[in-house]
Amino acid sequence: MSLLREICDEILKEEDPDLVILKMKGLSYLTDYFVIATANSSVNMRSIRDRVLQILKSHNHEIIFYDKSDDHNWMIVDAGEIVVNIFTKAAREFYDIESLWSDTERLDVKEV
Repeated sequence: MSLLREICDEILKEEDPDLVILKMKGLSYLTDYFVIATANSSVNMRSIRDRVLQILKSHNHEIIFYDKSDDHNWMIVDAGEIVVNIFTKAAREFYDIESLWSDTERLDVKEV
């Protein structure tokens, strides 16, 4: 199982995470994949972040950056070729980052 798939499978354990995977590879960005998910509370957001970090650490994968404080409505875990974006529902609607890359290929979790 790929690291990307393992991260996505973990996020999909949440209630309605509205998971989207954008394939950024080959574009002028510094990552291969954007994973976008919605959390139903700040506690849920921290839990998702922590579980993603745990998966990355279990693979000895470099973690470039992650939001460490708990008062965000958008958290990022940057693992180089995979960047995980975790939003509250309101923040995801407000920032609407999927529309910024509307021409980017969206992957089904079964494809990764």
